[in-house]
Amino acid sequence: MEDIKVVSRALAGAEKTVLIGFPGSGLVGSIALQYVVEQMEFEQIGTITSKYFPPVALMTKGVINAPVRLYEKDNLVAVISDVPIHPTICYEVANGIMDWLAQFDIKEIATIAGIITNEPEKRVFGVATTREVLQRLEEETMILPMGSLSGIAASILTECKTRGIPGIGLLGETVNTPDPRSSAATIEVLNKIYKINLDVNPLLEQAVEIEAAMAQISEQVQKTETAPRREQLPMYG
Repeated sequence: MEDIKVVSRALAGAEKTVLIGFPGSGLVGSIALQYVVEQMEFEQIGTITSKYFPPVALMTKGVINAPVRLYEKDNLVAVISDVPIHPTICYEVANGIMDWLAQFDIKEIATIAGIITNEPEKRVFGVATTREVLQRLEEETMILPMGSLSGIAASILTECKTRGIPGIGLLGETVNTPDPRSSAATIEVLNKIYKINLDVNPLLEQAVEIEAAMAQISEQVQKTETAPRREQLPMYG
């Protein structure tokens, strides 16, 4: 725990549901939870720092913010990261976060991440630490029959399993680029299982803008690739 430093006030109340999102495939978890926090006006209650995190300081309009932050609203807690966690230290980071959360009355932990498939759909796949918890997801997600998870989300769910804390994982189908549509799909599942009733239309509008920008960039790249190289340029003199 000494390598993971949590600076936060104590969680208020009991039976907290903790939502956790770290950067990964499609940035699904980070985008989804940042949207939830902003739209529902969560209060930032603390930060998490560690020698394991990349030496990065993020700025918004010139103001420094910690890359991993804690938020709270009513019975919900959110842990959001702007920096990826290297696979070799996922256990330490997950264990440090869970040690801090263990001080409080935690009802359930939900991790949000992306899963890359070869399909264009935006399905959400569900996993859980127990069969009983999984039953709540069966009507709202596609259940993965077998396979494996990796990264910080897998480490957190493993800690949940070990500690006897109910845990679920929502995996939004994505490609390996920022994917607000997949994030919106995972929020729709959160709406149903936690009754938060959050409108995802603004996020989908953002997806249209991102896709248009990416298409423009792709077109520019193609033009650059088809342009004659310097040695092929005609001579003038």
